[in-house]
Amino acid sequence: MTIRRVAFNCFFQDAWKVTPHFSLTYGLRYEVNSRVEEGERRTSTFRTVNAEGKSVPPWELGARQIMILNPQPPYGLDLRGWGPRVMAEWQAASHTVLRAGGGITTLLPPLGIENVLTGVFPFIVSPFLSALPGSPVPFANSLTTLQLPAVYSTSGQLAFPSGRTNDVAPNTELDVPRFQKDLVALTPGHRAQPLSVYGMAPVIPNGYIESYTASLEQTIKDVTVSVSYVATEGVKLASMISPNSYTGASPQFARFTQFDSSGQVVGGYGPEYLIGTPSHSTYHALQASASKNSARLGLGFQSSYTLGKSLDDTSSIVFSFTGPAGTVIQTLPQDPWNPGADKGPSTFDISQAFSMSIIQMLPLARSATLRPLGRKLLDGWQILNITTLTTGSPFTVYSGVQQTGAGSAGADRPDQIAVPHFSTNRSVREDYFGQGTNNGAFFSIPINIPGGTGPSQGRFGTLGRNTFRGPNFSNLDLALIKDTPFGSRAGSELATLQFRAEFFNAFNLVNFGLPVNILRASGFGLINRTAGTSRQIQFSLKLIY
Repeated sequence: MTIRRVAFNCFFQDAWKVTPHFSLTYGLRYEVNSRVEEGERRTSTFRTVNAEGKSVPPWELGARQIMILNPQPPYGLDLRGWGPRVMAEWQAASHTVLRAGGGITTLLPPLGIENVLTGVFPFIVSPFLSALPGSPVPFANSLTTLQLPAVYSTSGQLAFPSGRTNDVAPNTELDVPRFQKDLVALTPGHRAQPLSVYGMAPVIPNGYIESYTASLEQTIKDVTVSVSYVATEGVKLASMISPNSYTGASPQFARFTQFDSSGQVVGGYGPEYLIGTPSHSTYHALQASASKNSARLGLGFQSSYTLGKSLDDTSSIVFSFTGPAGTVIQTLPQDPWNPGADKGPSTFDISQAFSMSIIQMLPLARSATLRPLGRKLLDGWQILNITTLTTGSPFTVYSGVQQTGAGSAGADRPDQIAVPHFSTNRSVREDYFGQGTNNGAFFSIPINIPGGTGPSQGRFGTLGRNTFRGPNFSNLDLALIKDTPFGSRAGSELATLQFRAEFFNAFNLVNFGLPVNILRASGFGLINRTAGTSRQIQFSLKLIY
């Protein structure tokens, strides 16, 4: 596979000192990428069209879906890659500086998401065998190769008449029903196999990040203190869309799957995954810092504190993924037709964070008691410390059952009917919800209700995404360092022998991870892992020359 793309980038930046105390820095960046190309034209995608073959939204009445080879163009090219930025700095007093600025950063479609054009049907097919009554699947101790049926266009011609993908005409529409019928005939059990397909939206506009900041910096002797407001907004961010709902969807939600009168799948498309740019994010934060880098008293430090909040409707372009033993970190949206309803704290959001690093030179030679040991042994000692304190990561509670006819993506959430009190300081420290085997009493799964849909006759839960917070995180690392120079060369030391004793998580603090967050799972509400490591100590010698 030979995937290629050409990138064009240009920018200018200038600084203008308007007055001795006021300056401007400004610039403009422009960037654009060509559309992705595959040298052998092994590209395909699905499109939603109306009766005239014009691209329409999946929810439009009468829309149907087609699968095309060598789509040209594979997606619309957005040439609006402008990124202006400006920063102003004013020295209000001899030790006081005010800064403010903003900018726009263009987010071009990354090559990774464009891979959905080059690794999908008909170049990759995942058929399955199923044992139905009277049609057992034969068992053998050796691999059996399944010969896939030929692929035809809707005009009745072979899609690859010469066997070369380079010869495929642009926008060749495939006869998907014929392929499915031929595939069913070749597989034991002859069970209908709706295709799970991937594609790229026909229009992929550039995303962009808007950034704003304003800060006040004050120098007090040899300590610099700053306070800043920082904001970013992500617009038209890439995410996954599921226009045909999820696995197990009923006819009401799977508009492009074919069902018989009894509700059994007889063909069409199964789950579909379409890359688009509908997502949005915001971040606002108050940031404060203090630092001292001078050698006075042999002390140097840097510290920072952030109070902020990051909101989005999806935190990464991924399918469902899980952490250890029953902890789901991120899923597709609960409602595939309304992903914006999943707006909430980002999966990576940390509402408060404090960090400090300290370096202290140890002037042992000043001690009259130790001075007889000699400067060779007493000089060069220093101690380092890094402290990190953060609030917990957000997490979502999932029901663990398919609540509606939209299918199952592991994303259904329950209703919350009581407020839990989270703590890791109880007698059973890992019981984060505090009710043991009755932790599920805080929630109710809305199934078997009037007007419900799907096999459970339910609805989507009212609990939001990333509603709760995990335990706080605390860590302190220490290091004791001794530098011993020896030898001489051209008036300086020949080399330095450095001894290091490092203590990671020096106080052996126990930091709990996220709890099991699947309501129907064993151990719901209990924490079964730690975040970070236990105390670790290491010693080392380094020769610097």
